Amino acid sequence: MLTAVRVLLKRSKLERTSQWTRARLLEHQTRSADAVRRFALRYSPFYRRFHRGLESRPLSELPILTKPTMMENFDNLVTDRTIHRNQVEDFLCQGGAALFQGRYVALATSGSTGLRGIFLFNSREWLNALAYIARPIGWTGAKSNPFRPMRTAMVASTTATHYSARVGLSLASRLIPTLRFDALEPIEMMVHRLNEWCPEVLAAYPSLLRNLAEEQIEGRLRIRLRHIATSAEVLTPETRRLVEQAWHVKIYETYGATEFAPIAAECSHGRKHLFEDGAIIEIVDERGEPAPPGVTGDRILLTVFNRTTQPLIRYEISDMVRPVAGECECGRPFALIEMVEGRTGEVLQFPGRGDGVVSIHPKEFHRLLETVPATGWQVVDDEGELTIRLKGLRDPEVCGRIERSIREHLDREGAMIPLVRAIPVADLERGATGKAPLIVSRKSKQVKAAVQ
Repeated sequence: MLTAVRVLLKRSKLERTSQWTRARLLEHQTRSADAVRRFALRYSPFYRRFHRGLESRPLSELPILTKPTMMENFDNLVTDRTIHRNQVEDFLCQGGAALFQGRYVALATSGSTGLRGIFLFNSREWLNALAYIARPIGWTGAKSNPFRPMRTAMVASTTATHYSARVGLSLASRLIPTLRFDALEPIEMMVHRLNEWCPEVLAAYPSLLRNLAEEQIEGRLRIRLRHIATSAEVLTPETRRLVEQAWHVKIYETYGATEFAPIAAECSHGRKHLFEDGAIIEIVDERGEPAPPGVTGDRILLTVFNRTTQPLIRYEISDMVRPVAGECECGRPFALIEMVEGRTGEVLQFPGRGDGVVSIHPKEFHRLLETVPATGWQVVDDEGELTIRLKGLRDPEVCGRIERSIREHLDREGAMIPLVRAIPVADLERGATGKAPLIVSRKSKQVKAAVQ
């Protein structure tokens, strides 16, 4: 209860920045980034070496910090000299539900990019993180009433070392009566538990929301929702349409990462705002140059404020985000993005008919597959084979049409066409945290190198 109250008070304080001017926000960013850099240079041996000779240069001239570099230099990057990576790894393997060294919340990423990341938060940093996570709830127009709290259901990972699970555990109180269950549970069990709980607020991955929307439309799920939120996967237009058809309420999308969350959230006007009061968020191309409005960047770089245990300065996340120009009617001073289009690693590459490589962006599969009469889809790129997995396919005869349309698209792009199969499946492939990525690449490193 006490933690939830502190989070609500901190959230209210943080939300004052929504009333700032853009000029005041930029001044705050400059001061905060300078403070992070000074702290890192003083207490982190890694940053003293990594930024040597660049101490007085602009942030944009500093080297990019990748996850592999961070993990290779973990012991020297963190600012507490008693922290060692092997000890944190052992702690996480044992469950990680307590505090590491009795002081730090320890979290691990799911390793969707091939390497697991470890992130530590002291008590002040974790309270700040919880308050940021709670901010988008207020943006939806949801009003908290301690005398009649809204019943909430959260479908995500229940692993204690995963961000969403740890947030749920930290916020558990009578102020937020919440049913939490694992995203890997069978859909029939989810429907049964939701019907019994009767939530007014639902938060889940987009792939699960789509399945639950189908259950609601078919009449097996019978809940009345006032607010719906989603994160952690790409929210496609078709999924948004189905969810809003099922419950006749707007779905709000939040975009974030274990490293910093949320990175962006949707306001009541449907615009996605970057949380620039908590970090400098650079959207850049493959060369590290800023992506102009309307052009999708290849990655984002995070310089997170108020993170002193494990400073993150120009930390790379391989998400493809499109910035947009202009201001929102809500008046917030934060920059806008149009959409998150997946990760750079989800761009599939095929040998060209001549020399070179043909790259197929995830949005092309969205265009080709979103209208297929199925409750979910997934593209699996294996060595020499492209498999389209279709859940809840109503008409198996469309598999042949899907195979032809994808082969025709690859042919138009000049690719050497692999074996393409479209198959009905009982469920989509999910990772350890229950996420169902739309694009799965299983090509070996040797094959990828040959293609590149």
